[in-house]
Amino acid sequence: MNVVIEIHYLSSGGKVLQSGSFPLRGRKPEYIAYEFWKQIQEKQPFEIQLENIILNGDQDITDLVKELEQQEINKVMNMNLPF
Repeated sequence: MNVVIEIHYLSSGGKVLQSGSFPLRGRKPEYIAYEFWKQIQEKQPFEIQLENIILNGDQDITDLVKELEQQEINKVMNMNLPF
């Protein structure tokens, strides 16, 4: 089964929409959307701001993806680094 993910974000050039169709393969849609969002961020030479993420044209999963992003940040901040 495939899901369609639309990511709306702000860049220095204005509002942008990127979308794609992705197979679930036993994964939750918010994890797929988070990975897609990370790929978009990596390709941008400047900072971008997430507006919302829409699943299958009608479900807003922005908060779920932001929670995953925060969990990732917390993981990095809680690492016992030697410095």
